[in-house]
Amino acid sequence: MAAVVPVPVVGDGPMGLMEALRETLKNAIIVDGVTRGLRESVKRLDKREALLCVLAESTDEKNILKLVEALCREHGINLIKIDDAKKLGEWTGLCKIDKEGPG
Repeated sequence: MAAVVPVPVVGDGPMGLMEALRETLKNAIIVDGVTRGLRESVKRLDKREALLCVLAESTDEKNILKLVEALCREHGINLIKIDDAKKLGEWTGLCKIDKEGPG
């Protein structure tokens, strides 16, 4: 017997990957489940305390990308790459968004 899992719907159609990720991060922030920054994130990855890693690819330091990718691969942690660090910062609560937009 197969399990039926409802697909979350936003607006007119099913939720895409980035929309689902944004909602997941928003919910994780509420329960204090988001680690931000390289140092703290690497600690969590190395201790195998992370379930998911979201990495911004727009960094100038390619060694950071290699380090995080290697830790995720070594410990079997899922990795999602985002092209825009500002967008990831907004999603993880590193900037405040008011009625006029991000600020």
